[in-house]
Amino acid sequence: MLSNDISVILPELLLAVYAMAALMFGVWSQKQEAVSSLILSVTAVIFVGVGLWIGMAPVGADTAFNEGFVNDGFARFAKVVILWGAASILFLSKEYLQKNSLLKYEFPVLITMATIGMMIMVSAGDLLSLYMGLELQSLSLYVIAAFRRDSLRSTEAGLKYFVLGALSSGLLLYGASLVYGYTGTTVFSQITTVVADEGMSIGLLFGLVFLVTGMAFKVSAAPFHMWTPDVYEGSPTPVTGFFATAPKMAAAAMMARLLHDGFGNAVGDWQQILIFLSLASVFLGSIAAIGQTNIKRLMAYSSIAHMGFALMGLAAGSEEGVQALLIYMAIYVTTNVGVFAFILNMERDGQAVTDIKSLSMYSRVAPARAAALAVLMFSLAGLPPLVGFFAKFYALTAAVNAGLTWLAIAGVIASVIGAYYYLRIVFLMYFGEAGDDLNGKMSTLHWVFLGGTSGAMVLGIVNLFGVETIAGLAAATLLS
Repeated sequence: MLSNDISVILPELLLAVYAMAALMFGVWSQKQEAVSSLILSVTAVIFVGVGLWIGMAPVGADTAFNEGFVNDGFARFAKVVILWGAASILFLSKEYLQKNSLLKYEFPVLITMATIGMMIMVSAGDLLSLYMGLELQSLSLYVIAAFRRDSLRSTEAGLKYFVLGALSSGLLLYGASLVYGYTGTTVFSQITTVVADEGMSIGLLFGLVFLVTGMAFKVSAAPFHMWTPDVYEGSPTPVTGFFATAPKMAAAAMMARLLHDGFGNAVGDWQQILIFLSLASVFLGSIAAIGQTNIKRLMAYSSIAHMGFALMGLAAGSEEGVQALLIYMAIYVTTNVGVFAFILNMERDGQAVTDIKSLSMYSRVAPARAAALAVLMFSLAGLPPLVGFFAKFYALTAAVNAGLTWLAIAGVIASVIGAYYYLRIVFLMYFGEAGDDLNGKMSTLHWVFLGGTSGAMVLGIVNLFGVETIAGLAAATLLS
């Protein structure tokens, strides 16, 4: 019934109505209410996020539109993380956007639209609804990547992201057409039935490969990562922070949903693909980041490596692997919010600075900020006993329990390599050669995010704030 369908998709519907109203309000107010639009967008995203958090207990699953949309514990967990990432970046972006004359009413609306697309992605129960959510997200991200129209790098970033994003969408669509041609359906549950009854034909296997390839672009997994460093560097810093948080959670959850709901009876087929993506990502991201001098490019390669670890958990093909994926992404998004709260305030004489060497002896300039960033860097490196260590521990454990011990060992080696560039930042802050100091002031709001996330990396070692339990229940609903 339509009323039931609307109740299932109510969070997305509320955000969509708000986004359209905010867009019209911005036009009618002659673009003078950008700050109000941003504050209202943050409020709307938080409101929906709190509503989902309150109802996150993963009891059963509701479907809408002939199984095209699924609302279960897995989707609710992913949506809460997505909304947390989106609201945080919107909060943090206000000062940067105002300072650089980029605070237009369109920016928060585009972020909200992208968030709606991500929420649809993680709830998709059909290849068509998956594609609709993916494109709603992608089209919004293309625009905000090039939001600084007077910057050559920003417009270049937007163009690169658009061209390569269109390529990945084409690959995904071609895969979807093959799957439909060989199964006669686009609904995940029906695809699973066909695979169970008839097995994986060559054509269907090709369709699966194209689907996973298209999604690998979205998670910036190697060797489909080529857009990531340039887009991260060229985009305005708040946009880079957004790319590094919510969309990563959405793409990883979308991949888990498709593989387990649609091809859960063909784990052996897609497991091989994920192993390759994971292995390539952890090593490429860890090694390529070593030579980076721009902190935004470094975070781009860092994201590639981290997505490799997340895919390592998913490659296990088990409930434990999905739980590891959810835990990893929740911790990764939280850590990156704190890191970008710091990066947004890297300034010298009012000018943004992204060179890593500018952090030399930063501990003398702002010891508290340096200590907070050091904790976040240690956590990203996976050093015990910080929360980031447990993220990698769950992913590696899932791989070992699935018989992929060699992959886990490779992950440990890559993690040791990757620790170098995180520790280099800490080394520079405490032992580097003194030079031109950063003198950008950090607002109270930014301090709350930086200090809060670094504190969470320490205090979370007690019980991960319950995330482990909730993620386990969410994973169980996906595989039930």
